[in-house]
Amino acid sequence: MLLRSAHLVSAPANNSPAPQTPSGQPPLVSPEHDDSSEQQPTGLAAAVAASLAALTGPLAFLTQWLTAAMVQAGAVGLLIADLARWLARSVNPKHRKATISAVLIQVVRVGVRSTFIVCLVSGCVGFILVLQMVPPLDEFGRKDLVANILGVAVLRELGPLIAAIVLTGFAGASIAAELGTMVVGEEIEALEASAIHPIRFLVLPRVAATVLAMLVLAVLSDVVSIGSGLLAAWGQFQVPPSLFMENLLAQTKLLDFYTGVAKGGVFGLIIGLIACSNGLRVTGGAAGVGRATTSTVVQSVVCIVIADLIFTYLFVVWRL
Repeated sequence: MLLRSAHLVSAPANNSPAPQTPSGQPPLVSPEHDDSSEQQPTGLAAAVAASLAALTGPLAFLTQWLTAAMVQAGAVGLLIADLARWLARSVNPKHRKATISAVLIQVVRVGVRSTFIVCLVSGCVGFILVLQMVPPLDEFGRKDLVANILGVAVLRELGPLIAAIVLTGFAGASIAAELGTMVVGEEIEALEASAIHPIRFLVLPRVAATVLAMLVLAVLSDVVSIGSGLLAAWGQFQVPPSLFMENLLAQTKLLDFYTGVAKGGVFGLIIGLIACSNGLRVTGGAAGVGRATTSTVVQSVVCIVIADLIFTYLFVVWRL
């Protein structure tokens, strides 16, 4: 009797058999309905969310790039102000001799040692221009006009531009790496502790040297490019040198030459300012020096091309 009562108590209230699948196993119970799926964006909201997510990367990159450009522009502006102040002080006869000697040392280091590379690149560019332009002109029977095109292209544009790009890779990167290494080695702080201002002692000679070197290298690039073009036209296409020079002088003017030289001076100033600014703001040890060197080359080339575009627009369109 007691066993019968215990059996009745332990039995489930619902004695109906559990449903079986054809294989004899109980069916899988489907998970409960998830209310969170109803909160997912669908339709237009999903498209807008996807578009915003796709734009996040480019917008972040653009914001970072604009911020870096503004910081760089501010650093260069402050450097220009300091340079102007110390340049005015260097006129004093007490400091003039030391400043001139430091500038000459940097001119030899920056300009003289890059002469061969500038001549090599300029000579190759002159040959290339003549080899590319003479065949189309020869179809019209006026291959001698290559001197007219070459003179204008080299004197106004290519001469100073080639010299500036070569000097950027040769001297701009070197200046940035040198100053950056001095910052990492705390040599700048040692100069300040010795009451020697780094702008006067380090930056002013280098910026002045890049400007002076570019003025000379622009002229040298013009001469070598035109000379190599004359040799190519004479040796490869039998254009007489006398006819080449006659057409060259008839087409070009002194204003073309002065325009190129003025561009060279501005390009040198851009190279010196960017290189010194990046070098003095190095952080992060050796990796920071590498970043400053790379940034100097990239920023200098971009600024030189933009400045060349502005000068060309002013000189050609506005005829200044």
